[in-house]
Amino acid sequence: MKNFFTTDFWEPLLAKLGEWVITELPAIIILVVLLLIALRVSSFMIRKLKKVLASRTVHQTDEPNLEVEKRLNTLMGIVKKGVAIIIWAVFIMIFLKKINIDIAPILAGAGIIGLAVGFGAQELVRDFISGFFILLENQIRTGDVAIINGTGGLVEKIELRTITLRDLSGVVHVFQNGKINTVSNMTKEWSAMVFDIGVAYKEDLDQVMQIMKDVSEDLRKDANFKDSILEPMEIFGLDSFGDSALVIKGRIKTKPIQQWNVGREYRKRLKIAFDKQNIEIPFPHQTIYWGEEIDPLKLSMDNKAAAAIEPSKK
Repeated sequence: MKNFFTTDFWEPLLAKLGEWVITELPAIIILVVLLLIALRVSSFMIRKLKKVLASRTVHQTDEPNLEVEKRLNTLMGIVKKGVAIIIWAVFIMIFLKKINIDIAPILAGAGIIGLAVGFGAQELVRDFISGFFILLENQIRTGDVAIINGTGGLVEKIELRTITLRDLSGVVHVFQNGKINTVSNMTKEWSAMVFDIGVAYKEDLDQVMQIMKDVSEDLRKDANFKDSILEPMEIFGLDSFGDSALVIKGRIKTKPIQQWNVGREYRKRLKIAFDKQNIEIPFPHQTIYWGEEIDPLKLSMDNKAAAAIEPSKK
């Protein structure tokens, strides 16, 4: 303790400190400055990349600006954090090396810990990676109607780990991104309602298809539906010979999620038009033919008389 207050103790220490300040401190200061510059440059480059991607995405698709910004914010946030982690890791390794700390055991220990965490959380990592690419590739977005692994519904939430759907009954389905095998987006860019219209074999197909076109044109002129329909109706023609009907296939392209409203209205108007033109829409039924026309009232009285006589025979 007495040596602590002597010049013999402090002179070598101050000499070493002065030598370190002269030789090592400038390098550390430069290293810190480079760290700050690298963080600023990476942040600036990520912002520029975000603007470029946003402008290209909006230009190439009809995706709303808000949806584009939300998706890019998620992606760029992940990229920014990843780049920052890499920069900080490199800085810490160089800094430890500068202060004469052996980083080999640290790297070995970090590798073992990373391996253990990787084995324990591999499902979580898989979910995050799958979620990142779902967002990057714009497979689905919030507000779409999609079918995921055979379950359909409205996409309420997209996160890096999970996707949340709500079906027509109000049931909420949550899917892990890493376990999603199939994704079918029913409302990306445009939608369509496909019609299979069956009419009786006796009907004139040209007349039927013209009525279908006329009804679709009237629907396109309606103020409530004209903004929802993108193109005139496509009539593909006679699609199949059914057991009791000729099936004509057609399609109406609509804006996303509008196909069901347009389809319901079109079917209603087509039924009214067919009734006016006496176009028969077949349905399963049976027709019984008698040898002669029988009065239903007389047949009912005969049945009652037969029922009254039957007990007397017994």
